[in-house]
Amino acid sequence: MRLAAIDIGSNAARLLISEVRINNEGTPYFNKLNLVRVPLRLGFDVFETNEISTTRINMILETMKAYKHLVNAYGVTYIKACATSAMRDARNAPDIIRRVKMETGITIEIISGEAEASLIYENHIAENMSKDDSYLYIDVGGGSTELTFFSNDKLIFKESFNIGTIRILKNMVTDSLWDGMKDYLKSKTKDYKSVIAIGSGGNINKVFSLSKKKEGKSLNAELLKDYYKELSIFTIEERMRIYKLKEDRADVIVPALLIYINVMRWANANEIYVPRIGLADGLIQHLYRETYPDNILTNRKL
Repeated sequence: MRLAAIDIGSNAARLLISEVRINNEGTPYFNKLNLVRVPLRLGFDVFETNEISTTRINMILETMKAYKHLVNAYGVTYIKACATSAMRDARNAPDIIRRVKMETGITIEIISGEAEASLIYENHIAENMSKDDSYLYIDVGGGSTELTFFSNDKLIFKESFNIGTIRILKNMVTDSLWDGMKDYLKSKTKDYKSVIAIGSGGNINKVFSLSKKKEGKSLNAELLKDYYKELSIFTIEERMRIYKLKEDRADVIVPALLIYINVMRWANANEIYVPRIGLADGLIQHLYRETYPDNILTNRKL
């Protein structure tokens, strides 16, 4: 069985196609067949004008048409499409959703920040790690940052903040927003044992690749600070040339590092694991649970 998830974020739209198989123990496992990313950069319109421009609407439509062709080519059984911060804020989002549905047959659901945090948690990474630590999921996007905290086999909190890489580039993140995140984290995590971060998003994935660390190893907070200082020195063009970054990664990677560093400092987390999961992966897990509810208990520990 093949499933597809579409994540329409503030910086890019991603299509993930996965195949679900059942092993000899009756447990499902997920094999990624393809992941496609198109840098729509919706946040650059929305966070300034509160709507998506005609040019980017056409980009959305062409992207969704291409994704529909890929989904058909792979023989996907079920598909789920969600949009996050930029579409939440865009006043013309309902019209765009109607056009996408009419021209591609794909239904886009705009999800809340809390729902976004829940979907990241659907990957259940922390449940398979040491019970001696607490875990803070940090998902940094263009328009918002989702935080989910897990300790003692329990989900403690999930929260979304309108602090994202594109909002920072547009000078739209005020001191009061930073203070709100800091106060929330400090109050919610202060009584828990050692906190380890779990990072998701394209920027932390890229930093992990730059670090040359082996899969499964963590990055420490000091290394993130070093990368932040190092990358901040260079212009976007220099980052593209020196670090082989695409333009739509080169401009957002510095504000992304700032968010990760601040969140980790306020939660007293000294290291971060980067399992290369994101919203699209959580959507696949959620879609599987929705489609095959009889397997929920079997699949819980994935």
